[in-house]
Amino acid sequence: MAECRVCFRHCNIEDGALGFCGGRTAKDGRVVAFNYGRITGMALDPIEKKPLRRFFPGSLILSVGSFGCNLRCPFCQNSGISWSEEAKHLADRADTLTPEELVRIADGLRSRGSIGIAFTYNEPLIGCEYVRDTGKLAKEKGLRTVMVTNGTAELQVLEEIAPYIDAMNIDLKGFTERYYRDLLKGDLEQVKAFICEAVKHCHVELTTLIVPGENDSEEEMRELSQWVGELRNPDGEGVPLHVTRFFPRFNMTDRGPTDVALIRRLAEIARENTEFVYMGNC
Repeated sequence: MAECRVCFRHCNIEDGALGFCGGRTAKDGRVVAFNYGRITGMALDPIEKKPLRRFFPGSLILSVGSFGCNLRCPFCQNSGISWSEEAKHLADRADTLTPEELVRIADGLRSRGSIGIAFTYNEPLIGCEYVRDTGKLAKEKGLRTVMVTNGTAELQVLEEIAPYIDAMNIDLKGFTERYYRDLLKGDLEQVKAFICEAVKHCHVELTTLIVPGENDSEEEMRELSQWVGELRNPDGEGVPLHVTRFFPRFNMTDRGPTDVALIRRLAEIARENTEFVYMGNC
């Protein structure tokens, strides 16, 4: 039995078994990334799709993902790889790329306007070793490395990968413990601590998906944006906030999409406190 210390769960994992996230296992009494280098998705995307609006706008980036996640968002748009209970079968079907191979692919895409690699689609922090190893090689090649993450990880994980990450989009999914604990099976305070440390190391933008009846009150947005408004990126600019429209997905099809007028109103409230606010999915 070995204890995983990537996120607040601290799963105790038996050799050959998987942790809660489905992406970490134990081997010879030591926790390792079961999903290391196992790629389930790859695409050349606009950087704005991450979304990042103030980091190399107009450029492309090679987006890659594996499988597994340490949250259980009922509206997940990538549930087939994030929520899957069949991680071992996904591992068998995934293409395996070493960090050297992935960096070679990314390097070859410079001529098409690509600036580097984005770890996305599933939760990249549960495969932090692969992010670290690939990011180190990418930096040596002058490539940019981006991470799209839920921010649910211990600060020691961030410390290990931070030297190799140029930008992050971090989900700040809501601003109440109830929402994180009961709906997402997560930990708001860990995410806030991760964000506060991340802004010291790289460019950070945040995304809040507005789910009708859950985190859509003006009061919550005012409190969230006041907190975000106090953050500063390394260049001294405020941290951008993406206020994003929900669409019914996965296990949350019991309600319609967020009203566009509400997104506009919440964005207006956020602008009272936050330097850069963008509306998404509108």
